[in-house]
Amino acid sequence: MLEELVLRFLIGGVTVSAFAVIGDLLKPKSFAGLFGAAPSVALAALALAIVTKGSAYAAVESRSMMAGAVAFFLYTAAACWVMMRRNSSALVTAAALIPLWFAAALILWFTVLG
Repeated sequence: MLEELVLRFLIGGVTVSAFAVIGDLLKPKSFAGLFGAAPSVALAALALAIVTKGSAYAAVESRSMMAGAVAFFLYTAAACWVMMRRNSSALVTAAALIPLWFAAALILWFTVLG
């Protein structure tokens, strides 16, 4: 257990740092946050899954991550559309559309992973 935590810490730290450097080199600087977060954490999780559980497990994890990313895109696109058309607050819109994200993720997960 401790070995896995140390490995997770090292892999996560290296990938987050690498993506933060890449994001810092790009303009606008707001990309630094994008590159420092989701991609680096996903790659760290996949690397750890490969090391600890094998490539077949990591393949399922990566397909799940892709389904979640598509569902998140649908959620954010719907939130943008609603806020532009209805002039509603971000908090109300984001909270109201969470079931859309959940439903899209479940549908994609069952479709992709069968």
